[in-house]
Amino acid sequence: MTDFIRTEREGAILTIVIDRPDKMNALTLEMYEDIAGLFTGLAHDTTTRAVVIKGAGGRAFAAGTDISVFRVFGKPEQGLAYEQRMDQILSLIEQCPVPTIAAIAGVCTGGGAAIAAVCDLRLATRNLRFGFPIARTLGNCLSAVNLARLSALIGPARVKDMIFTARLLGGEEALAAGLVGELVDTPEELDTRAADLARQIAGHAPLTLAVTKELMRRNAKAAGIGEDHDLVAKCYTSADFREGLESFLAKRPPRWTGR
Repeated sequence: MTDFIRTEREGAILTIVIDRPDKMNALTLEMYEDIAGLFTGLAHDTTTRAVVIKGAGGRAFAAGTDISVFRVFGKPEQGLAYEQRMDQILSLIEQCPVPTIAAIAGVCTGGGAAIAAVCDLRLATRNLRFGFPIARTLGNCLSAVNLARLSALIGPARVKDMIFTARLLGGEEALAAGLVGELVDTPEELDTRAADLARQIAGHAPLTLAVTKELMRRNAKAAGIGEDHDLVAKCYTSADFREGLESFLAKRPPRWTGR
């Protein structure tokens, strides 16, 4: 495991910490794989009854995927492979039989927002900034399955508004939308509340919780997901994606062409 993903344990409660605060907890591919490994293990873990995921430092849950990951992208296969692997990792979290709680302090964007969205419960600080500002940054896209997940969570109209305007949802709006269940004032209060909630859940019948999770996942899946390979490939190989990447790294406004 890398130095940037660590775990803490209190009895039957496992806390996963995204620990790269100097980079706003931006996630590398290796960090995603560490998270995948932890959730692969949880699929067969009979001792863990609740999982908390949080970011270190109090400023961010995770500010998306580290932009340097995308510098080598130039072929359709690379964008498709990235989105497919992301879906596999998010599915591991989603299908984990143990209830998951995302404790979100501050910024939660891109891949970080995707991780938080597939957790069962979300708590946040009032200064939450949640979203996918890709329409003004990289010019890539979300996969069909991630759009479906978000739409099921906060509704398709709000998903369109969030992505089309590239704005980030604040704490009060996220609470009103049902994205988060509770708001607290500080990262310290967030840690305390997440731990209390995890202890409460850990004391309940694990089979009831696991079966409820799985049946709700099956119900959501029954609606079906559209084909997306052609459109994902189009975005990740576009001139606009390259322009978005280079302008982001150069800290200048992108010059979009629609190609």
